[in-house]
Amino acid sequence: MENALLVGLSRQMVLERQLDVVANNVANVNTNGFKADQQLFEEYLTSGAHEDNFQASDRRVSYVQDRGTYRDFSQGPIQSTGNPLDVAINGSGFLAVQTANGERYTRDGNLHLSNTGQLVTASGDLVLGTGGPIVFQPTDHDISISPDGTVTVVEGASRADSIRGKLRLVNFADPQAAQKQGNNLYAAAGGAAAQPDTKSTIQQGAIEKSNVNAVGEMSRMVEVMRTYQQIATLVQTQSDLRKSAIEKLADVPA
Repeated sequence: MENALLVGLSRQMVLERQLDVVANNVANVNTNGFKADQQLFEEYLTSGAHEDNFQASDRRVSYVQDRGTYRDFSQGPIQSTGNPLDVAINGSGFLAVQTANGERYTRDGNLHLSNTGQLVTASGDLVLGTGGPIVFQPTDHDISISPDGTVTVVEGASRADSIRGKLRLVNFADPQAAQKQGNNLYAAAGGAAAQPDTKSTIQQGAIEKSNVNAVGEMSRMVEVMRTYQQIATLVQTQSDLRKSAIEKLADVPA
């Protein structure tokens, strides 16, 4: 009876964590470049009984525990916006940006120009090129971003193209080691050093949307909540049986 209560409790703890992961995915279904999180579980077996007076050892009890989460880095759908500053990354690369906490990396290609003519993200972080921040002149127009990330403009009344920089794309040997930092940013942590990406390409005038499957995640949320309720009923039933057994054992005939 104790085993049933403990197994049920271990499952409820994991389901609570799973619900948090699913809810976070659902909350970011419209976040540009967001990568969904998935949860990993593992079985934990308790050791058998070792008392000498047992005729045979007890069966090992199987619990479930939260092993961790991993990110699904599959490509999200590409949506055309028509905005010449928007960029979508085809491949595994990340844009390098400069934040108040140092260099970070993002898949969100919704870019803008700051008041000082610098190329920035929606959060105001500087977008880094291979030679530093990318800066435009007040007279620049007809901005073009090539598949390799080269940013060119037509300057003033001239018809000649001028290069303003080249978007710095990076990737990680092990993307799972990159650490989420909030605001759709990743940091190189735990030995996950960023390295130049020469395979990914840029698509101008488009944005990569979240790779979260909204219908699938909502179905998972309903499933998790129903499973939690079923286990809660099981735990309550076991508790009632234990209470009833104690009451009957205590009811000793006179």
